[in-house]
Amino acid sequence: MRPGLGDEESSDWKWDLVCDHKGLKPIGQSLYMTGLLIGSFSWGLLSNRFGRKWILNLCCLQVALANIGMIFVSHFFIYCGLRVLSAFAISGIIMTSGMLLVEWTTTRRRAVTMTILGCFYGLGQMALGALAFTLRDWRTLQVAVSTPFFAIFLICWWLPESARWLIITGKPEQGLQELHKVAKINGHKEATKSLTIEVLMSSMEEEMTSAKGRRSVLELFLVPTLRWRTCIMSLVCFSQVTSYYGLVLDLQNLGNDIFLLQVLFGAVDLLARSITAFLLSFLGRRTTLASFQAMAGLSILANKLVPQDPTVTLFLCPDWQTLRTVFAVLGKGCFGIIFSCVSVYKPELYPTSLRMTADGFLQSVGRLGTVIDPLIRMTQQSLPLLVPVVYSALPITSCLVLLLFLPETQGFPLPDTIQDLENQNSRPRQMNRPFLSDPLGRDHAILTSSLEGTEVRKRSSGLFHGRNHHYALLPHL
Repeated sequence: MRPGLGDEESSDWKWDLVCDHKGLKPIGQSLYMTGLLIGSFSWGLLSNRFGRKWILNLCCLQVALANIGMIFVSHFFIYCGLRVLSAFAISGIIMTSGMLLVEWTTTRRRAVTMTILGCFYGLGQMALGALAFTLRDWRTLQVAVSTPFFAIFLICWWLPESARWLIITGKPEQGLQELHKVAKINGHKEATKSLTIEVLMSSMEEEMTSAKGRRSVLELFLVPTLRWRTCIMSLVCFSQVTSYYGLVLDLQNLGNDIFLLQVLFGAVDLLARSITAFLLSFLGRRTTLASFQAMAGLSILANKLVPQDPTVTLFLCPDWQTLRTVFAVLGKGCFGIIFSCVSVYKPELYPTSLRMTADGFLQSVGRLGTVIDPLIRMTQQSLPLLVPVVYSALPITSCLVLLLFLPETQGFPLPDTIQDLENQNSRPRQMNRPFLSDPLGRDHAILTSSLEGTEVRKRSSGLFHGRNHHYALLPHL
C-alpha cells in the first residue's frame, strides 16, 4: 500500500515524486512560476489591445479547463504543461480584475475598493487551507478549486468594460453605452439622457488625441517621467516579491501542521489588508508603502537570525520556534499591506493608455524574484548570513528610494495623459481636498453645467480637469 495524505493518494505519489524522482518536484514549481512570469507580461499587452473584460473572461475559462485537465493526464510533463497554462491565466485574472475595479472607482473610494479586493485574497488562502485539510485526495481538491472559475466565466459577461479604456482607444460610442449601463444599475436614469456623445467627445478630445497610435513597453522608458517611475517601481516590485517568497517558502521550518499555518497566514493577511484603507487615508500611498516595506525587511531579518537549534535556549525565550513563527506572521501581515498598497498606488502612476502595459511589465519584473529566489536559497549552506541580508536589504533599500524619488498620489484622479503625471509632481496636495470630500456634489454640479453648454475646462479650477468629472461620477451614475 502506498502512503499518502490520510487514506487518499497525494499528487507526489501519483507522479512518483519520491526517492530518485524527488528532484522533479522543484521543476514543476519552477514551471508554474514561469507561467506566472510570462502571463504577467503578455496579458498586460493584450488587455491594452483587446480590453480588460474580454481578457478576464478568457483567463477564467483557461484556468478552469487547465485545472480540470490535470486530473485526467497520465504523464508528469503534460501535467506540468497544464500547470503552466493555469499559471499563465491566473496572472491575467489578477491584473484585469484589479484594473477594472481601479478604473471604475472614484478617487475617494479607490483605496477602500482595492482593500476589499485584497481581503478576499486572505479569505482565499484560509479557504484553501481548510479545503486541503478536509479533501485529502488531490483530485477532489483540484475539482473543488477549479469549478468556481466556470461560474465566474459566466458571471463576467455581465461586467461593464472599462469606459476609460474604450474612450482612450477611440471607441467613445461603446464607452458611452457602458456609462449608461452603469447609470441604470445605480439608479441615475436621468444621466443617460444628459450624458451624450457630444459632451463626452468634447471633454475627452485632448486625451483621445494624445493616446493615438500603438503603445508598447518601450514607451515606459522613452518619456523621462515614465522612465523614472518605471525603474523605481521595478525595484519595489522585485524586492517585495523576492522577499515575500523567501518568507512563505520557509513554512516547513515553522512547524509540521502546514494546514494550520496556511489558515493562520491567511487570517493574518486578511486582518492586515483590512486596515490598509485607513492607513492610506491617514498616511498616504507613499509613506504607507515605504513604512511597511521597512517593517517587512526587519521581520525577515529577525526571523532568519533566530536560532533553529532547539537545544539553544534563552531565559526570556525558551521556545525559539514560537518566536520565529511570530516574526514570520508579522512579516506576512506587512506584505499583505504592501500588496494592497501597491495595487492602489501603481495604477495612479501611469496614464490610461499605458496602465495595463506598465502593470504587466512590473508584475513580470516582480515574478523574476521567484526565479532568482531558489538561487539565493542555494547559498544558505556556504554563506548562511547572505540569505537574511538579501531578503531584508531589498525591501529596506526600495523603501528609501521610493520615499526620495516618487510622488504622493493621494487625492489625484487617475491620470489619462503624460501632462496629468506632471501635475502630480507640481500641484500641492491641499488642492485635492475638495475632490476627496465631495466626489458627487461638486463633480455633479460641474457636469451639469457642462451639459447646459458651459465649457467644463473653463469652469474647472486647479485639479478638476473636464475629463475626470465623468469618471468621478461613474460609480454614482
